[in-house]
Amino acid sequence: MHYSGAVYRPPSEAHSLIVQCTLGCSHNKCAFCIMYKGKQFSINPVEQVLSDLAEARSYYSRIERIFLADGDALILPMDYLLTVLDFIRQYFPECERVSAYASTKALMRKSDEELKTLREHGLQMVYVGLETGLEPLLAKYDKGVTAEEIITHSLRAKAAGMTLSVTAINGMGGREQSEEHAVATAAALSRIKADYVAMLTLRVYSGTPLHDWIERGELTLLGPKELAAENRVILQHIDSEGSVFRSNHASNYLPLKGTLNRDRDALIAQIDRALAGEVRFRRAVELGL
Repeated sequence: MHYSGAVYRPPSEAHSLIVQCTLGCSHNKCAFCIMYKGKQFSINPVEQVLSDLAEARSYYSRIERIFLADGDALILPMDYLLTVLDFIRQYFPECERVSAYASTKALMRKSDEELKTLREHGLQMVYVGLETGLEPLLAKYDKGVTAEEIITHSLRAKAAGMTLSVTAINGMGGREQSEEHAVATAAALSRIKADYVAMLTLRVYSGTPLHDWIERGELTLLGPKELAAENRVILQHIDSEGSVFRSNHASNYLPLKGTLNRDRDALIAQIDRALAGEVRFRRAVELGL
């Protein structure tokens, strides 16, 4: 198997076969992210990917999930993606899910018909980063797209029949814009109504613009209680019936999990217990994103 540099995947892909179709991220400008800074975006030859899949087939009798890496495999041309997906369907008939990160720009480059074709050929799930629903914050962090664009094209992926997982990040507005960030993010998530909603916590890495903002006092990081309070505001304002809600990533101080809207009151009550000192916050660790 060919792997270049650090390989990142969503927590739910922990037991998936990870195949590197691209190196790095096609955008790679987000002010908070350092994952792919050591890689120049490039596309691995499709023959190499097929060889890696064939090698994995020789090692394992059963592979139920396959994740197409790196940061934005959906940016690949249709013929490339269909070649890989069809190979998987032929040689991994037991595979229950093929998934990939999908940037909004990548979704924008695919027509509705192309998205449906990808789903028909086996791309079951995509992960989309919303991060925040607050437009000024998206611009500040150089996300490269607007909240409206993220919402619109996430809904197109859903309409194509893909399972949709959307991530947002607690703390992106700092202490200065926490309330605005929470309310706007809840509004965006309510419109998308993703199958999965994953809340991460803002982490700071040296060498990023975010690190420089904090050093200059332009943004004040939230502490564990403030992050929990922000999550409470999100839950108070969100309306996303049936979405599986998770805030149990390694970066989160207070693990939360439930299904919206059914478990919203219970999740808020759990936050209230933590804010009252009845539940201990855990120490967040910097593992994979």
